[in-house]
Amino acid sequence: MTFLGSLFVTKVLGFFLMFTNEATPFGIYEIARSLTIPGWIVIATLLLMSVYMIAVGIERYLTYSKAKQQSRQYAPKVAQALKNSNIDEAINISDKHKDSHLAMVVSSGLKEFAAHQGNTDISGEEMEASKRALQRAIAVKTAELKRGLAGLATVGSTAPFVGLFGTVVGIIGAFNALRANETAGIGAVGGSIAEALVATAFGIAVAVPAVWLFNYFTNKVTSFGVEMENSASELVDYFIKQRTRQLNS
Repeated sequence: MTFLGSLFVTKVLGFFLMFTNEATPFGIYEIARSLTIPGWIVIATLLLMSVYMIAVGIERYLTYSKAKQQSRQYAPKVAQALKNSNIDEAINISDKHKDSHLAMVVSSGLKEFAAHQGNTDISGEEMEASKRALQRAIAVKTAELKRGLAGLATVGSTAPFVGLFGTVVGIIGAFNALRANETAGIGAVGGSIAEALVATAFGIAVAVPAVWLFNYFTNKVTSFGVEMENSASELVDYFIKQRTRQLNS
C-alpha cells in the first residue's frame, strides 16, 4: 500500500513538473498565441453568447423589478377606485402604471367593460367580450415578459457544444503535431491541448449561468402569470356584481 501511494505521488508530481518546466510555458499569453483560427472563432462565439446573456439578464431583471414595484403601488389604488365604482378613475390609474403587468390586464378589461357601461342592461355577450379582452391582454403580456428567455435557453443548451467543437479542433491539432514529430514532447502539443481545455471550460462557464438565469426568469414569469390570472378572475367577478346591480336597479 505504501509502495502504491509513493508511486502515485511520484506520477502526480511528475505530471505537474512537466507543465511547470520553464522550457514549456503555459501562461495565458502563450495559450492565446497558440490558438488557431477555428479556436479564435469558438472563443469569439462564446464571448458573443456571454455578452448576450449578460445583456438579457440585466434587462430582464430591471423589467421584472419595475413591474413588481409598480404593481405593488397600483393594486391598492385601483382596488379603491373599483370599490367606489369609479371605472374611469381606475382606467386612468392603470394608464399611469405602464410597466405593471397587472395594470395592462386590468386596463384592457375595464376599457371593454366601460364601452358598454352606458347601456341599461349589460348582456352576457358583452361580459364575454370583456373576458376575452382580459385573456388577450394576459397572452400579450406573458409573451412580452418571456422576451429574451428563448435566447438564454439557446445559449445554455448550445454553449457546451460550441466549446466541444473547440475541444475537438484542439485535439485534432495535437494529433497532427504528434504525427509531424513523433519524438516531440509536451511542448509540441501543449498549445493544442490548452486550446481544447480552454474551449471546454469557456463553454461550460457560459452555459451554466445562462441556464440559471433562464430558470430564475421562467419562475418569475410563471409567478406574474398567476398574478394576472387572479386579477382577471377578480375583475370578472366585479363585472358580474356590476351587472347584477344594474339588473336589480
